[in-house]
Amino acid sequence: MNADAYVPILVLGAIAVAFAVFSVFVASAVGPRRYNRAKLEAYECGVAPTPQRPGGGRFPVKFYLTAMLFIIFDIEIVFLYPWAVHYEALGVFGLLAMGLFIVNVSVAYAYEWRRGGLSWE
Repeated sequence: MNADAYVPILVLGAIAVAFAVFSVFVASAVGPRRYNRAKLEAYECGVAPTPQRPGGGRFPVKFYLTAMLFIIFDIEIVFLYPWAVHYEALGVFGLLAMGLFIVNVSVAYAYEWRRGGLSWE
């Protein structure tokens, strides 16, 4: 394999790194320096920060369920795109396999809907 084939990739990587370093330098040099106490505090979604135990406090499971739901339907889309592209080549087996997959995901969707995971309150 020829080493000259990697030169464009290295040049592009060097340009990317130079642009990132240049952008950070320019932003720090030209940016405003008007700091106040409110800007330096941690952002807590509008809720005043409260002290917590060293091991951490209770965290609502609702956030985890929402993340899991996102992952489930994200994976569904990842499987549906290639199937849609090669639908004719897969034939009846591909149709049945995708039908079973959609039924499986629909059961998970119905379960989550019934449990109230899609209503954010």
